[in-house]
Amino acid sequence: MSNTDQNLMNAFAGESQANRKYLAFAKKAEEEGYAQVARLFRAAAAAETIHAHNHLRALGAVKSTKDNLLAAIGGETYEFQKMYPPMIASAKEDGNDKAFMSFRGANEVEKIHAALYQKALDTLGTNVVTDYYVCSVCGYTAEGEAPDECPVCKAKKRAFQKAE
Repeated sequence: MSNTDQNLMNAFAGESQANRKYLAFAKKAEEEGYAQVARLFRAAAAAETIHAHNHLRALGAVKSTKDNLLAAIGGETYEFQKMYPPMIASAKEDGNDKAFMSFRGANEVEKIHAALYQKALDTLGTNVVTDYYVCSVCGYTAEGEAPDECPVCKAKKRAFQKAE
């Protein structure tokens, strides 16, 4: 990998992290009654997304939908098979219950994502339209309709948001 490609990867990672962090900051500002600050954080988050997408395209990492689905399946599978298991074990060993629950929940959801991407790949071109609902507590993603209770974190149906 060239220095420029590595720099693009690093920049993509940094911009992506900034986007997520600023959205979390916006949510907190909103909860504390600072609507203007929340708007600023959301605006900056949107800009960081543009930067991240530009870097990803410059890398040539956005390909055909089929290739993108294969990449997504590979990424999700890596996360639940290789990345999260040692993190879960470490958090358990450290007695960090919040980290343990966060890692365990994400690990379970990544399995679902891989399966949903595989299903999309298997049915690519059939133009079947379905809705997806995401648990706002753990990220569990349901196809068709939201369950009455999240199978990962046990949140109630009202915690689910329809993905657009």
